[in-house]
Amino acid sequence: MELGSRIKDFRTKAGLTQEEFAERLYVSRQTISSWENDKSYPDIHSLLMMSDLFAISLDTLIKGDIEIMKEKVDQNIVNDFKKDNWIFAILVLVCILTAVPLMKHLGALGTMIWGIIASVTIYYAMRIEKAKKDNEVYTYKEIVAFYNGEKLDSIEKAREEGKRNYQRIIYLLIGALTGIIVAVIIHYFM
Repeated sequence: MELGSRIKDFRTKAGLTQEEFAERLYVSRQTISSWENDKSYPDIHSLLMMSDLFAISLDTLIKGDIEIMKEKVDQNIVNDFKKDNWIFAILVLVCILTAVPLMKHLGALGTMIWGIIASVTIYYAMRIEKAKKDNEVYTYKEIVAFYNGEKLDSIEKAREEGKRNYQRIIYLLIGALTGIIVAVIIHYFM
């Protein structure tokens, strides 16, 4: 990143110490130090205040860092997607493993507890689906590329779009089969 050194240059040209600069931006001196050492990135409000303070355009202040910012945002989206996938996988496993014991040993209370766990699982499933829709990733290949922070070229993207309808049918069948198996297991143990 170049922004950290640019902030430091503008600050020193303005004759401000890190502490004085921090007071004008309503942040801590440590925050200024983090920005100047490229450990963190200022938010848009701070960038606008710096632009006014130094009497320069925002473009001049951040020029060259826009692509880096875009990549960081993309990486944050990927990291959130990965985290949600892990949480979802764990919750699905918990739903499967706890259904029978909760319902058998705790009765109605166990059913309510399992319902809460299932609701949270559904919430994470919806978050994942929203992230997939927002980033236009639907097929396995698209998801793997997105998960690795990559993008498919236009030809690969077109090929994957052709597979989407078939994969939806397969997902539907797998979901139905899983539901039937869970229902049979619950019925067997009850």
